[in-house]
Amino acid sequence: MIKVIDGKRYNTDTAEEVYSHYTGQYGDFDYRERTLYRTKSGAWFMYHAGGALTDMAVVTSGNDRTGSATIEPVSDDQAYTFLERHSADDEALAALERYFGDRVQDA
Repeated sequence: MIKVIDGKRYNTDTAEEVYSHYTGQYGDFDYRERTLYRTKSGAWFMYHAGGALTDMAVVTSGNDRTGSATIEPVSDDQAYTFLERHSADDEALAALERYFGDRVQDA
């Protein structure tokens, strides 16, 4: 997916996928995905996708609802918070330590 926001191109095909968290099964009405990406220039963005029974639902003709997908630029702090929230997952923890190791210390 490619989206231009404030003159900047965000592209899921050329950016590095850092960590993906999803609930439900792909294609189901309650499927929800959040994937954190980092561009070659170091900008962070989130790819959001979800089914018709999620916060990603959009109304089509009549009262029909369908899922959708979008891209949202995020700050360093937002990327850190997302990874920290999911740090019980080994992949998220590895990404947290790789990109934000200076913020993490032993208790």
